[in-house]
Order: sequence, then structure tokens, then C-alpha cells
Amino acid sequence: MKVLITGGNGFIGSHLVKYFLTKKHHVLNIDKISKFSQKTQISSRKYLFKKINLLNTRKLKKIFYTFKPSLIIHSAAESHVDRSIKNPSSFFLNNILSTLNLLDLTKNKKIKFIHISTDEVFGSLKKNEEKFNSKSSYNPRNPYSASKAASDHAVRSYGETFNLNYKIINCSNNYGPFQHYEKLIPKVILNCLNRKKIPIYGNGSNIRDWIFVEDHVRAIYKIATLRTKRKTFLIGGNNQISNLSLVKIICKKIDKVCKTKNSFSLVKFIKDRPGHDFRYEIDNNDTKKEINWFPEKNLNDGIEETVNFYIKNYKKLNKIFI
Repeated sequence: MKVLITGGNGFIGSHLVKYFLTKKHHVLNIDKISKFSQKTQISSRKYLFKKINLLNTRKLKKIFYTFKPSLIIHSAAESHVDRSIKNPSSFFLNNILSTLNLLDLTKNKKIKFIHISTDEVFGSLKKNEEKFNSKSSYNPRNPYSASKAASDHAVRSYGETFNLNYKIINCSNNYGPFQHYEKLIPKVILNCLNRKKIPIYGNGSNIRDWIFVEDHVRAIYKIATLRTKRKTFLIGGNNQISNLSLVKIICKKIDKVCKTKNSFSLVKFIKDRPGHDFRYEIDNNDTKKEINWFPEKNLNDGIEETVNFYIKNYKKLNKIFI
């Protein structure tokens, strides 16, 4: 396949690029490059990188017709809830218009389109409420999740109106090596290493379902090879845990590896953020059956691998991130 991956210098996108290259596909990575990007260095004749903002329709159109992809995986997005609260218009502008620009290039064409979305579009679950599933209603509660929900709807509308061959993937929280340190897990690790306070919203009881990024990428690859059209897939890691319990696990692993003591004492509870969803949890049984996939990395092993990555690369993170 000739695969166009947007946001290939981002966290999920960079893992996608590497995985598809290991499968011998031709990959075009389009990324605008921001301060949250990685310094991805890939040496392969089957890899092409173009620094393009997806809002620049002229440049996007030119490279699209030059490369002629058979598959587009749209993973580029403004993705941090805290930043979306501070600057909502930027998230709506970038996430929705970038999706529309790609959709306009693919409508009425025989090109597969995979949109990487989030479980946050479904809103917040109560403690004992049924997990998110294929029948869950959309109920986004912050600017980031609302912009992704709007993008999901745009993709579906192009499927109905312009015969777009799409698949939407609503995935739970990703983690693993090479994640930017604005995100929770790498932030906790680096704050432990720097002996800085670890800020936790509210009382830390909010629950998330975590999936190791490589498990997510394997699922995306399987979905990309399906003949099924116009379908949504829910991907979860079956690792539901409160933020505070997760931080405790990370701190214990840091103390064990670094011979430090009581890193958990660095935790500092701060005022909860507006619209903070209480719980996300995905029922991914249908997806597991359809694509013959399951998450291989349990949370304990995944956190250990992630902690070891940041400890090993602690002094050269400026060579990894822009």
C-alpha cells in the first residue's frame, strides 16, 4: 500500500509510521511540526516526509496527487484537554478543518480513510455505568472532545454523501515510549526524576482506560487491511485505573529503579479542571472478535517499559523532541 499518515511526528503517528514501514509499505508522513513533535529520523527508500500544515490546501493537494495514496490514516490532531480549555478556537479550527480538507481530497475516490479518534467523544461514565460500546451516544464535554466528535461526524457524512470508504477508531488513553512530557504518564516520570511536585487534579479518583501505544497501532493495521467499509471500532486496553493509583505505580517503579525513596510524597492535589470527565472505559469485545486482536501489554509491564525509556533517555530528551 501507499499510505499517507498525518501527524507522523506525533506520538501515535510516529509509531504508525514505523510499523507500516516494517510491513514494507510506502509511507508519506505529513506533519506541520510543532513544539510537541518528535525529531523523527527514518532512513528508508519507502519513507517520505513533508512539512505541511493540513490547513494549507494548496500544498496538501499538490503532495496528495503526487503521492497518490491508497490509504490515509488521519492521526494529526491537537490533543491535550488542558490546552483546549485555554484555547478552544485553535482546537476547533485545526481538528475540524484539517479533517475536512483531507475528506475533500478523498471524496468519490477509491481510497481508504481511517480517522483516529478518542473515547472522550462519548463523555463521562459514572462509577458503575456500562462501558462505552458501539451503541454509546456522543456527549463531548470539553473543546478537545467536541472537536473530535465533530470530525467523526464529518467523516460519516462524507461516507453517506460521497461514498467515502472510512473507518473510525475511538481509542482509550495511549501511553508508552516517545510520548510528549505534557501528558500525564511522562510528566509524572520526569517530575519524579527532577524531584518536582506531581500535580493531580481534584482527589485523583478519575478513572481512565490505558492502552500501550504499540497495541493500538497493531489494531489500526489490522483494521486497515479489512474489506469492511463505513464502520466504527472501539479500541481499549482493559486497564481501568484511577489517576492516583496509576501515579502510585509509577512512583514505586521509579523508586525501585533509581533507588529513590517515597516519590509518591511529591504528589500535590490541585484544583480540578473544568469539565473533568470522571471515567472512561471501553468494551472492545466486538473489535477483538472482528479483527482477531487483543492488547498484549498489561499495564504493569507497559508502565515499566515506559519508565525505563524515560530514565534511559532523560538527559537527551531535547534530541528526541522539538
